[in-house]
Amino acid sequence: MIVGILKEKNRETRVSLVPEIVKQLQQMSVTVWVEQGAGDKAFYSDELYIAAGAQVTTLSQILEQADMICCVNPPDEETLAGIKAGRILAGTLQPLYNLPAVEQWAAKNITTFSLDAIPRTTRAQSMDVLSSQANIAGYKAVLLAAYTYSRYFPMFMTAAGSIAPAKVLVLGAGVAGLQAIATARRLGAVVEVFDTRPAVKEEVMSLGAKFVEVDGAADASAAGGYAVEQSADYQQKQQQRIGESIAKADIVISTAQIPGKRAPILVTNSMLDNMRAGAVIIDLAAATGGNTAVTKNNETVSYKGVTIIGNSNLAADMPSDASKLYAKNLFNFLKLILTKEGAVSLNFEDDIVAGACITYEGEIKNQRVKSFLQPA
Repeated sequence: MIVGILKEKNRETRVSLVPEIVKQLQQMSVTVWVEQGAGDKAFYSDELYIAAGAQVTTLSQILEQADMICCVNPPDEETLAGIKAGRILAGTLQPLYNLPAVEQWAAKNITTFSLDAIPRTTRAQSMDVLSSQANIAGYKAVLLAAYTYSRYFPMFMTAAGSIAPAKVLVLGAGVAGLQAIATARRLGAVVEVFDTRPAVKEEVMSLGAKFVEVDGAADASAAGGYAVEQSADYQQKQQQRIGESIAKADIVISTAQIPGKRAPILVTNSMLDNMRAGAVIIDLAAATGGNTAVTKNNETVSYKGVTIIGNSNLAADMPSDASKLYAKNLFNFLKLILTKEGAVSLNFEDDIVAGACITYEGEIKNQRVKSFLQPA
């Protein structure tokens, strides 16, 4: 069994497997090939991979001979064209946002496993790349806000006068939101939090933040740990409460996303009009449209003195640790589909394997992806 590690393209700085994991794969009789320079941006040099027992080679050789190809993001058209039928592709493939690509994977008879489709259960926590990367994103979002904001975060009492603490509003108390709360509190800010799930109130309060409740949220208990769409009535009440809080906020960390759909607009133009000049919004949902009406992905927008930074890939700003955590998540998943002797063994009775599998034997296997492909 040969596992190939691709060098990510465009703005991506992470790498899917790190030298530490290469050693563990070798103990399972797996040979690892690494595309030249794959780990450079994450500060894992080719020499470190070679020292771990990997072979550094070219992309063409990996596509030609590797049995399994690992990546962080979905491969581009050129790379996909080089992947042969019967091979396995594993990574964060974002199938719900790349439906035409899913049909291509099936047509090429590539077996694909997407770690962002793994059920968010207790047993799957060690493979949950969404959580490990969101944790980093929440942390970096607050640091980026603090760097951009024109005032202090903590309260300061000086001979020249007192400085009030920054007021931070966090929209969404998932993994990124909870880490943002904890980081903002450590920096001395006063924090308020919105989330559609009343169940997270205790976690929010344990971190020292105020939980702002809105009655009538849809039950998300059957959504496998993912967010769900809310009713129009709930959204109207939610926007009213957010509007009241955002008018007082100095910093907004926005994290709300719904898999396979456009991110909900939680911050309207009228809300932005009521924010104080100098306020900062970090929109982590930018890649799926953003939670504000003016967010642009990978851009910083100024709206009447309010700075809106759209960045859904903040984990890539900490590529060393982000890659290490991602690689561990991926390795824990690979242990479910590889035997101790390094052979592929797919047990679709396992809910994690079945949930992560997108295409297999020329067909789209994932039921959720199928439902998105069916005409309305």
